[in-house]
Amino acid sequence: MSGNKKSIEDLLKLLAMGEALTPSQEKEMKDYKFWKTQPVPALDEQITQEGPIDVVKTPADVPDEPMPLIKDFEWSNIDVQNSEQLDELYKLLYDNYVEDTDATFRFKYSHDFFKWALMPPGWIKDWHTGVRVKETGKLVAFIAATPVTLKLTKSDKVIECVEINFLCIHKKLRNKRLAPIMIKEITRRVNKQNIWQALYTGGLILPTPLATCRYQHRPINWSKLHDVGFSHLPANQTKGAMLAYYALPNETNIPGLRQMKAEDVPQALSLLNKYQQKFDIVQIFTEEEFKHWMLGKDGSASEVIKSYVVENSEGKITDYFSYYLLPFTVLDNTHHDELGIAYLYYYASDTEGDNYKQRLNDLMTDALITSKQFDVDVFNCLTCQDNTFFLKDCKFGSGDGFLNYYLFNYKTFPMNGGIDKQTKQVIEDKTSGVGVVLL
Repeated sequence: MSGNKKSIEDLLKLLAMGEALTPSQEKEMKDYKFWKTQPVPALDEQITQEGPIDVVKTPADVPDEPMPLIKDFEWSNIDVQNSEQLDELYKLLYDNYVEDTDATFRFKYSHDFFKWALMPPGWIKDWHTGVRVKETGKLVAFIAATPVTLKLTKSDKVIECVEINFLCIHKKLRNKRLAPIMIKEITRRVNKQNIWQALYTGGLILPTPLATCRYQHRPINWSKLHDVGFSHLPANQTKGAMLAYYALPNETNIPGLRQMKAEDVPQALSLLNKYQQKFDIVQIFTEEEFKHWMLGKDGSASEVIKSYVVENSEGKITDYFSYYLLPFTVLDNTHHDELGIAYLYYYASDTEGDNYKQRLNDLMTDALITSKQFDVDVFNCLTCQDNTFFLKDCKFGSGDGFLNYYLFNYKTFPMNGGIDKQTKQVIEDKTSGVGVVLL
């Protein structure tokens, strides 16, 4: 490709927060000056037993004072219930979080998205940590933690931890070594609540991933993707042939499929709990948490999260799926100013045995069909969960981006992540081991 033409693979690679390293970067990564000081497994360490790395401390052992910042900057909690401060966070992420090298696309976060992502049950204001310029008050960095309960199914261990997300530093401050300070500070704040583990993801290889998954994408509106330079026309193909290849029916196919309601929460959660026993690491939800993540803030219909159930004639929920919406702004394009992006979230089915793969394919086909009404142009997922059972038949393509899963201060046995360790190709029809989905 030439000019500003970006493929879906390129953008998903950026979404994974990692690009190809230069030789000097590779050397620096091998040194791992910061991570050598942290309770994480060493690279290539053989895990023989799961469990915490650091001896458990108490909150009393943790300093009460924040980490010292370089002069001219100060810590500042971001109030996500305040519209003006949400606008500040939006501007920081919009200008500095993840964008392609040609500055063609940027995330278009909404207030609803921030409230959904940052205010689940048990959220703590102190965990929405910003850095401001003292003199002007300008927000120049941010990191967030949200409460998560994980379960390692093989050892039956439950871990109270947090998910770390939205680490963003203003482009002009990237040489100030702010990231390690922010990681240490959010760690201190979480430790003060007697929580000692954290789940996080990234595109770069750090010490040491518990799993690596590969990004997958399924064009819904191929013509628009091509117009904005998000997708390219393969050799020996016509635009008409591409449109025909990715065409979807207008109506869903599974009888009893409908949008999830609040009263579906107990049944759907019970179904998910049973379904997820097949994975090595999963998130455990209370009914209140499940309601928040599947139906939006306060259980109201959300413009962010879309959830569907399949109810049979006896009133039993047999399947469900969900996905969230996070569009891109398209810059410098005369025909389009936004791309609709959907991300597969949690799903479950009570179908087993020989019919299981077909059922997942039917469910995901209907998920793709429903996404059209929300102006989705491309539907994304990873090779986590049991996604490898439907990727090929549902016409997903592998991207160049990879997402590494990490647990801070905890060793786990490695999981395949749905891809071959050497070739990085999808392992079809085999569970990934990774049942937890991060934003």
